[in-house]
Amino acid sequence: MGELVSQPSDLILASGSPRRRELLTGLGVPFRALSPDIDEVSAHIHPADIARDLAEQKAWAVRAMPGTAQALILASDTLVALDGLVLGKPTDAAQNAEYMRRLSGRTHTVYSGVALFGPQGLTSAVEATAVTFRTLTESEVQHYASAGEGLDKAGGYGIQGLGMALVARIDGDYSNVVGFPLGVVIRLLRGAGVPVWGQA
Repeated sequence: MGELVSQPSDLILASGSPRRRELLTGLGVPFRALSPDIDEVSAHIHPADIARDLAEQKAWAVRAMPGTAQALILASDTLVALDGLVLGKPTDAAQNAEYMRRLSGRTHTVYSGVALFGPQGLTSAVEATAVTFRTLTESEVQHYASAGEGLDKAGGYGIQGLGMALVARIDGDYSNVVGFPLGVVIRLLRGAGVPVWGQA
């Protein structure tokens, strides 16, 4: 199995996210990145099932690309859910501000699905992290929304940027809130025979 991952092209990260690329690079695993083209629509209802389904869809989409049939393919998708309802990526600053008002002073859940095409076919898992926001003033809501940081992020905020000032508490995996749960990623990669983090 070591021979399968001996070159960078043998592991593909199915993502265009710079945050996921940075986190995977930190694990010392050689890879290349390809952006999957999916509609991000799922027939599932529960956010955890949606996150897993979308991650699997991304893996399948990259698997269908030329030159990927023999590669390991790693994909992830992250959702933010409040009261069981998914808050996607806001379309503009006004919607971003509305998300901030809804999340203010409350606890929501971040779900990340991770899927890996490996020697045994497609495997996947889901990580969940509870995040509690401070009670935000309207001026804080407007300031964050106008900054534009949250427009390309699930739930309308980025924990690794200015958004960390919104958060009072995290219960669970911080990297999951960033969008790439490293504990799950390491487990799936090692299960496929990929040496991760100094593992021989």
